[in-house]
Amino acid sequence: MARLNVHEWGDPHGAAVVCLHGVTGHGGRFGALASRLPGFRVVAFDLRGHGRSTWEAPWTVDAHVDDLVETAAGLGIDRATWVGHSFGGRLVAELAARRPAALERAVLLDPALHVAPGEATTRAEGMRADASFASPDEAVDARLADGSLYTTPRPLLEAEAEAHLEQGSDARWRWRYSPVAVIAAWSEMAAAPPAYPEVPTLVVLGERSWIPNEVPERPDLHVVRVPAGHSVLWDDLEATADAVADFLDG
Repeated sequence: MARLNVHEWGDPHGAAVVCLHGVTGHGGRFGALASRLPGFRVVAFDLRGHGRSTWEAPWTVDAHVDDLVETAAGLGIDRATWVGHSFGGRLVAELAARRPAALERAVLLDPALHVAPGEATTRAEGMRADASFASPDEAVDARLADGSLYTTPRPLLEAEAEAHLEQGSDARWRWRYSPVAVIAAWSEMAAAPPAYPEVPTLVVLGERSWIPNEVPERPDLHVVRVPAGHSVLWDDLEATADAVADFLDG
């Protein structure tokens, strides 16, 4: 296990909200959401293989969950609301299955609880090519052109580039993640899915998302659909943040 890099916002004495990003991302993406959750202590981790956390193997679900428990304990967080987007949503569900006492509530943002093996293989294969750019502007252009975002404003991606791009010794710019860690994550997402957490859970689904989430009907599962793709915090921050805030204040 490892202590992960931590981003933190809000009231240090407030109820803890722990946020987990998806593959290729980083914890800093949750800053905009945190600004809309006054009174809470919002923390987000860079997962193993991402951002400024360790990039060393193993990249299994078990290793990720151990990292989450270790890092939360180091922050004095024993029980919290856990928020996860995409692969981060799967990790929240995996944490709930292994350490149910750690979760008071859960928020799953277009979670990737399961990805069909063929789709996961295609996406993992796509990570083998060098994704590098001559400039941050070129990286932003490529992200906007890849077809996965619908209403994400360019300034948001420019801020993402400033936080998450790094320039290599070859003068090329790359997003700050380990391609092999991401490939391993796609393999994990192709495995049998975990159950939805057995705690009050908000599920925010993008109406244009490529992930075919089917949420069971349970009184403790609350579903909100927003007019976004898979990246709900980018395509529709306001509606997503409002749903999360209402859930936490309820």
